[in-house]
Amino acid sequence: MYEVKKPVTSIAQVEEILDTAAMHISQVNKIIDHIDRNCEAWIEKTTFASIASCDAQGRMDVSPKGDPAGFIKVLDRKTIAIPDRIGNKRGDTFHNVLENPRVGIMLVVPKRKEVVRINGSAEIAMDEELLAMTTVNGHRPDLVLLVRVEEAFFHCGKSMIRSSMWQPEQWGSIEGLPTYAEALKEMGDMEMSLEDVEARMAYNESDRIY
Repeated sequence: MYEVKKPVTSIAQVEEILDTAAMHISQVNKIIDHIDRNCEAWIEKTTFASIASCDAQGRMDVSPKGDPAGFIKVLDRKTIAIPDRIGNKRGDTFHNVLENPRVGIMLVVPKRKEVVRINGSAEIAMDEELLAMTTVNGHRPDLVLLVRVEEAFFHCGKSMIRSSMWQPEQWGSIEGLPTYAEALKEMGDMEMSLEDVEARMAYNESDRIY
C-alpha cells in the first residue's frame, strides 16, 4: 500500500494551500437552499446525474442515473424526484439512504461544460403519482428517490474543459480497455463463457433499458 510522505492533516493547511481567503464572494453567495428558476431550467435539460450516498459506517457509493431530458422532476422549490430504472438489483443508494439520508448529486447537460450540484437528504417513495409522472415510454419505475434540497449551485466548467468531454476530436484511444463483459467475467469469477457473458450484456443494453 502506498505510504503518503507529505500528508495534509488540517483544514488550516488546505485553506492556506488553496488560498481560500482570495476566493471570490460569488463562490460563497452562489450557494442557495432551494431550486430557483436557473436550477430548474438546468434540471429540465439534464440527461445524466451522479448520486453520492453513504451508509452508517461511512462507506461511500456513487451511482449513475441517465434518461431523456426531464426525467428528474422538480416537485417544489425544496424537492426533486429521481426515478429508479431497471438495473443490477444491488440497490446501493437505497440501502445507504435508509441508514444515512445524506446525498450529493451532480447534474450534467450534454454539450454544456458546467454542472449543477445539489446536496440534501433523501427518502424513498412509492407514491402512485410520483411513479406515474416519472414513467418513460410506458415503463413505470418501482421506486422514486425524493431529495430535500439544502444546497443548490452551479459549478464552473474547468473540469469538462480539461477533460475534453464534449470534444470527440480530442478524445484518446480506448484501445486496450477491457469490455464490460471481460471485466465482469474476471472480477465476478463467472463460470460461463465470455461469449455468453457478452450476449447477456448485449441483451441488457437492448431489452432491459426500461
